[in-house]
Amino acid sequence: MTHQLSNHVAFVSGSGRNIGRAIALELAGAGCAVITNGSSNHAAGESVAEECRALGVDAMYLAGSVGEPNVVKDIAARALDHFGKVDIVVNNAAIRPATPFLELDEDEWAHVLGVNLHAHYYTSRAFLPAMVEQGWGRIVNITGMNAIHGYAGRAHVSVSKHGAWGMTKALAKEFGPRGITVNAISPGPIGTDHPDDPDMQAHIEEQVTRIPVGRLGKPQEIAALAGFLCSDGGAFVNAQMIACNGGTQT
Repeated sequence: MTHQLSNHVAFVSGSGRNIGRAIALELAGAGCAVITNGSSNHAAGESVAEECRALGVDAMYLAGSVGEPNVVKDIAARALDHFGKVDIVVNNAAIRPATPFLELDEDEWAHVLGVNLHAHYYTSRAFLPAMVEQGWGRIVNITGMNAIHGYAGRAHVSVSKHGAWGMTKALAKEFGPRGITVNAISPGPIGTDHPDDPDMQAHIEEQVTRIPVGRLGKPQEIAALAGFLCSDGGAFVNAQMIACNGGTQT
């Protein structure tokens, strides 16, 4: 994919570590300018932007929670002022708290849907006009197995990811005729670091026995798939949710 995406600009939410970082670097390696993003670990977001620049592309870090509409408007304004357009959007940022349904209050429900679902609306609304104008664009939504089946104790997460899958299909049909593809990637258990969430770390690691290939996936493997969907080679893939899970049964 070397330089396949030159002259394109990507926004990757939640790109300070793990899958988001890997996708940012994959796109940068293909010649794409990259906007990294994060809501808390600003040093990590800046570091990934520097890694992208080391690959020979322009990159900048724009901080803020994509679950807040005014924050996304500010991010979009700064991105468009610097680059003139953003024509690849990867909605990767997500939170996955575990809370029994009868203990789930309205604030947590709204916060999870804001980051995991409403953010897709905010970023798409912000960046689609430039894609429509030039007749080319890519949106990739990272969903996960929560978009395929429900999990006890994570009703809000499952609802948000099912909603992201619905938005993927709707936007793909509306904007496909404009040269814009919209797809989702559903990662299986991936070997990522969650130092602030030991329960999530343990949940991921214990799933190894369910994976036919016998190991956890790598963030770079999700990134490679995202890179393909953004490339000209992936131009006929639209309105799909592609599972990248080592054969894990869903």
